[in-house]
Amino acid sequence: MAPLRFSANVSWLFPELASLPARLRAAGSSGFQAAEIGWPYAEPPEALARAAREAGLQLVLINTPPGDREKGEMGLGAVPGRQAAFREGLEQAVLYAKALGCPRIHLMAGRVPQGADRAAVRGEMETVFLENLRHAAGVLAQENLVGLLEPINTRVTDPRYFLDTPQQAAAILQKAGRPNLQLQMLLEDEGYKGFVGCEYQPQGDTVEGLSWLRSYWDKRGHPRAGH
Repeated sequence: MAPLRFSANVSWLFPELASLPARLRAAGSSGFQAAEIGWPYAEPPEALARAAREAGLQLVLINTPPGDREKGEMGLGAVPGRQAAFREGLEQAVLYAKALGCPRIHLMAGRVPQGADRAAVRGEMETVFLENLRHAAGVLAQENLVGLLEPINTRVTDPRYFLDTPQQAAAILQKAGRPNLQLQMLLEDEGYKGFVGCEYQPQGDTVEGLSWLRSYWDKRGHPRAGH
């Protein structure tokens, strides 16, 4: 059974620090060797790359831009009428991924439009998503990047998110039929060798709350376990 590798999602962790570069430095000081950033676009990519390098961190994942947050958008991949904006956002994400040496981009599906019935728009949204995913796969392949899909729990986390089960995501990936599009999974028993993103809202001080991870590292001989 392969030990899991954890990455610090600095969009969630270290909220006590205002800037992403400061959070990256804190992640390195806490023993992480990898980090991910939900949306890095408020900071110049060079500043983030420098902070990650100084912290000894590998950037392993970023998201495509969310769209218009004030209008409630949370990604655009499956949103009808927003195909052009999705493609523009993808180009921005690729620029950041290249600057950060980040090999993976989460292609966010987005939410069911406000006021729409999920069942009524499901077919149209899947068609839009497949069109965008096939376009994204071609763009990413040119840069040797991988696109990831992530189902988000609609019962607790985001009630209107379009992609809400692994089964739905797997079916869409099968229809898309592109080898550089993959599903985010977190499986120790399957010998998973990717990264498990620590994406949660700390209840208190982030470093104090990482005792569970330091215990895991201690048991498996993590090189930074002594930090």
